[in-house]
This record gives sequence, structure tokens and C-alpha cells, in this order.
Amino acid sequence: MLLIIIGLFSGVISGMGIGGGTILIPAMIIFTDLTQHHAQSVNLLSFIPIAITALFTHFKNKNIETTLCLPLIVFGIIGALTGSLLAVNLPSDLLKKLFGIFLLIMGIYEFFWKGKSRTK
Repeated sequence: MLLIIIGLFSGVISGMGIGGGTILIPAMIIFTDLTQHHAQSVNLLSFIPIAITALFTHFKNKNIETTLCLPLIVFGIIGALTGSLLAVNLPSDLLKKLFGIFLLIMGIYEFFWKGKSRTK
């Protein structure tokens, strides 16, 4: 039952565009016996149908700037390939620590700077 709740919450967060992996990966490591590599793999696999659903909804509501898509897709694929090669070759403990540091930095950013207006 706990995994169903975690999956539901992760899907809601993903659909909002925040990234359900921030919930899903730590929850799978804490509540199951999965390694960091396996948790990230499950997250990536579960991301596909969630992303397709969110993309369809946002496209239907005209929330997508299509002119920005091509460069983001190209460089996102390059980054994904690079990150995958790194993740496969890093020990699980180091990968877990790096992911935790990333979440901490993102949390600090969200808390202190996300809502502030930018001046040009």
C-alpha cells in the first residue's frame, strides 16, 4: 500500500512538472531494498508514461513554447547519454551521495531564490 501512495504522489508531482524522481527515488531506497542504480532505473522507466500524459495535457492546453523544444530535446539527449554513462560507472554509494547533494542544492534554491523576481 505504501508503494501505491508513493507512486501516486510521485505521479502528481511529475504531472506538475516538478519531477517525481525527487520523491520516488529516495522513497524506494528507504522503503525497499533497491540500490541507487535500481531506484533510478525504475524512476526512469516510470517517467515515460507520466511524461507522455503530462506532455499531452500541456500541449492540449497550449502551455508549451514549441520554439524552445528542439534545442532542449537535442541537448537533453546528449546530457542523458552522458549522465547514463556516468551513473553506470559510479559506485552506488557515491551515486546516492551525489543525488542527495543535488536534492539539497535544489531545495536551497527553491527556498531562497525561486520566487524572487529577476531584473534584466
